[in-house]
Amino acid sequence: MAEEEEAELSDKQKIEIAKWFLLNSPPGEIQYVAKDVKSILNDDDVYHEAALEAFSLYNKSHMISLEMPDRSGDVLVTSFGELEENAYLDPRTTQVAIVDHVKQVCTEVRPATDEELPSPFIEEFRCALDAEILKYVGEAYPKGVCSVYCANGKDVEGLGSDFELVVVISASKHSPQNFCNGSWRSVWNILFKDDLQIVEVQGKMQVGAHYFEEGNVQLDTKHECKDSTLFQAPEDCALSISSIICHHETEYLASLEASYLNLSDSTFKDLRRKLPVTRTLFPWHNTLQFSLTRDLTNELGIGK
Repeated sequence: MAEEEEAELSDKQKIEIAKWFLLNSPPGEIQYVAKDVKSILNDDDVYHEAALEAFSLYNKSHMISLEMPDRSGDVLVTSFGELEENAYLDPRTTQVAIVDHVKQVCTEVRPATDEELPSPFIEEFRCALDAEILKYVGEAYPKGVCSVYCANGKDVEGLGSDFELVVVISASKHSPQNFCNGSWRSVWNILFKDDLQIVEVQGKMQVGAHYFEEGNVQLDTKHECKDSTLFQAPEDCALSISSIICHHETEYLASLEASYLNLSDSTFKDLRRKLPVTRTLFPWHNTLQFSLTRDLTNELGIGK
């Protein structure tokens, strides 16, 4: 009986599969994956539809940074700065960058409008925090980029109302010639609660790494934490918040380093069977007692 031919995938199915591969690309490797996906699909229309959706989601989830054409700085591609399709606010320079997601380049910039920027009251807190975070990132991350956004209450004009700022830190190291790529991403939600006179800090950190020299090893780890400080003047709040962020990120990094130092002594050993199925240790001192040829000969009765 002849085998039935496999049903051809529909364009919709191909698009979903292509998007899955693109979205699960390791840090800094989506362009390499895209090249292979395009070759396998062999259909430009299907590929472009998948790429348009996937690249936008990938760029925002990985919080990539792109240099602005006028060399005024880098813009972070995040949902916090997204104003409209392909347009992202850079609060530090008060500019809006237009991004080509598939090519991963910033094509043009324009000045931000007053409606797109926070009130002078909020901006005072945002600028003070941005200055402290910029200083911290410059010392802690060789290739780090950061930004501070107003997530809620950007029109608040003075004390008496709550508002929320978001600190985004993104750092990456891409070294494909050495078969490794990695990224650090952290998002800190800063809730200023006027009625309680406290500032709540909620952090989410994510580390991704890919080593592919004679193998394929990937790391994807996440960590969340909470803290708080007093609601003070902008400069005092900025110092307290940056100190909290520095403390938690340093602590998390130290815990990662400690766990990987003990990896070979603990985790890898736990993955192995303590004893073979025979429940006896292999006699490395006398391997001659084992002979595959002799065992097969006896089993098959050869030579009798």
